[in-house]
Amino acid sequence: MSLAFIDLAAQQRRIRPAVDAAIAKVLAHGGYVMGPEVREFEAALAAFCGEGSKGLSCANGTDALVLPLMAWGVGPGDAVFCPSFTFAATPEIVPWIDATPVFVDIDPVTFCMDPAALEAAIATVKAKGRFAPKVVIAVDLFGQPADYPAIRAICDAHGLKLISDSAQGFGCTLNGKHPIHWADAVTTSFFPAKPLGAYGDGGAVLTKSDEDWQLMDSYRVHGKAVALDAASHHFDHDPKYLNVRVGLNSRLDTIQAAILLEKLKIFPEEIAMRDAVAARYFDGLNGRILAAPKVIEGGTSVWAQYVIEHENRDGLAADLKSQGIPTAVYYPVPMHKQEPYERFPQPNGLPVTEAKAETVLALPMHPYLEPADQDRIIAAICGFNG
Repeated sequence: MSLAFIDLAAQQRRIRPAVDAAIAKVLAHGGYVMGPEVREFEAALAAFCGEGSKGLSCANGTDALVLPLMAWGVGPGDAVFCPSFTFAATPEIVPWIDATPVFVDIDPVTFCMDPAALEAAIATVKAKGRFAPKVVIAVDLFGQPADYPAIRAICDAHGLKLISDSAQGFGCTLNGKHPIHWADAVTTSFFPAKPLGAYGDGGAVLTKSDEDWQLMDSYRVHGKAVALDAASHHFDHDPKYLNVRVGLNSRLDTIQAAILLEKLKIFPEEIAMRDAVAARYFDGLNGRILAAPKVIEGGTSVWAQYVIEHENRDGLAADLKSQGIPTAVYYPVPMHKQEPYERFPQPNGLPVTEAKAETVLALPMHPYLEPADQDRIIAAICGFNG
């Protein structure tokens, strides 16, 4: 029998009555766009992360990444530092605003941005003088936090803004603190396969700056006038019809917000369940494969993926498939090797990124993975002789 890579149906069975009631409530009041559940969910997200943060929802995790860049006025001539070992959404938003992504290598253990590589990349860009360093986007890859204390210190030393791309890692912590403790903005995705996923698309940004929140609120709704604009613009009508910026149409649907409110209620428990699944994998596989994943010291991962390393990755994947065990490869072609991105800077090379792209393999991972099914996966991996 084939196993599920991510079993969304198991979670839905658990919360279906609450989700049905939440959807029915939206259908009853009819506020399908920016309805009351949207504001309620934004407040709940901020309360979850704390630190005086404010939540701002949007249409998807990609828009979530570009909104803070727009609010900060990043544009032509500016450099935005990001890993190449990530999904396309991370670097693709940078050329949208005519800025330049600069690719940075990763730590060989955590797969997250290597602070030493970041420091070297900034120095190289400054020395060449073609671009002005402005922003760092650190990715919480596979669910665990990047090394935020080190990255924040580098950003402060060079006067850079810091975004935590927590599309895979929302809910992760480092030394008990969420990434918003260090980042100027935390972004996330509610794509259904994410640890906190909707039943459609969606995204959000967290910030501690009221000014940034207002600017992003303006940009997500066609550049509408917000309170910040009141002093310089007098307008007696609905502010959405006074467009003071070139913006986007990036709103989270109310039905998705209602569903996410119910999912957020069980999210802390599901993080603990994911960690238990990861611990069982580690106990069964550590020492039997090239490498089992390790979390940064003091970190808590939400385990969006459980990614092992194997010297015959493709052979193992094929063998597991023949036994009804699905796998996935993140990311077989790093972004700097893909045609649209080859022209962008990659100071000092990306040797770790390129090496990891050849060995990584993601196994089935979700909170409801049964121990017997997991034992089957572990036994199949340990029994592979290819």
